Amino acid sequence: MYPEYLTAPMREDLVGAGFQDLKSAEEVSAAIESEGTVFVVVNSVCGCAAANARPAAKMAAGNEKHPAKLITVFAGVEKEAVDKARSYMAPYPPSSPAMALFKDGKLVHMIERHQIEGRPAQMIADNLVSAFEQYC
Repeated sequence: MYPEYLTAPMREDLVGAGFQDLKSAEEVSAAIESEGTVFVVVNSVCGCAAANARPAAKMAAGNEKHPAKLITVFAGVEKEAVDKARSYMAPYPPSSPAMALFKDGKLVHMIERHQIEGRPAQMIADNLVSAFEQYC
């Protein structure tokens, strides 16, 4: 588990942009299984989360057409919440960072770590915006 003093600024990066930080499996289930669209970011302490994933998620969330709910869970911190979020992302293997879009509880779009590493944040955001335009 990562210490709070290390993860707090990384967590706040998304919370400050309107994401709800979920810390329990029950909160994750309630959010994802709800009606409408839900965008989930599996946050991470890695460099690609800081340089690519979080900036892309914030850019995409600022799009006019975006999911009704923006949520995040933190890998290496809230194990039960992350495990529950990842269970909805099957058949994709666990990765962090990762991003998923759900509509009415069904996974409709997924971005894994290997699609985040080495790609500019704007490219990732454009991918997300395209999914938002289609599903939201």
